[in-house]
Amino acid sequence: MIRVSIDPAPIELALELAALEERGAGGVASFTGVVRGGDGITALELEHYPGMTEDALCTLAEQAMDRWSLLGVTVLHRVGRMEVGERIVFIGTAAAHRREALAACAYLIDRLKTDAPFWKREWRGEAASWVEARESDAEAASRW
Repeated sequence: MIRVSIDPAPIELALELAALEERGAGGVASFTGVVRGGDGITALELEHYPGMTEDALCTLAEQAMDRWSLLGVTVLHRVGRMEVGERIVFIGTAAAHRREALAACAYLIDRLKTDAPFWKREWRGEAASWVEARESDAEAASRW
């Protein structure tokens, strides 16, 4: 089971985790990304390329299913404006054993950061600036 969604609506963690647990897994791993404050950041805005972004996320989910013995993968990403403390992304993986679930979850978030076409803008009050790709994200993705 693969579930991929790009939506401005808030991510409901309990519902998403419950759906993965229903797969009969021995282990469910997840990552939740949250808008962090600090450095004057008041909000984050994400844009994407419709169709292309969904395809990229589906491809990553399929690759994870092929590489590890997974019972389920969920990749949810929000778009639009989000305030500090709001959830941006949820990655969930279910497997018979924890190692597969944990490895696949790490793979998905590392690769999502470099392989999915999202554009991020940080807001500091009324001023906004686009965020450049980070070398550390490329390094994390290259280990896979």
